[in-house]
Amino acid sequence: MPKLIRLYIVNVAIGFAIAAAFVAGLVWLDVGGLQRLILQAPMGWVAALMLVMFNGVVFAGVQFAIAIMRLAESDDTPPRGPRLRQDPIPVRVTPSAPRRPFHRR
Repeated sequence: MPKLIRLYIVNVAIGFAIAAAFVAGLVWLDVGGLQRLILQAPMGWVAALMLVMFNGVVFAGVQFAIAIMRLAESDDTPPRGPRLRQDPIPVRVTPSAPRRPFHRR
């Protein structure tokens, strides 16, 4: 199996495991009355399954994105091109037009 496919499957599994723990926490803490909805309703398992699936898709995507971004190589090379390091030169600026007074309306 290619390494990228294995990386994807592992991170999707991790994302769905996090989603299952998240939904279990939501049900245990009874956020928004979810515990009553899931445990007492006749079709409450559908609500729980939908929560796990939809949160699983989000968490799996985030988990895979983090894994892909961590694969990037560090850029330790110094920037190319000449860098001129000079001391700033003070310049006196005089206005060319007279200053108008400020009027509030």
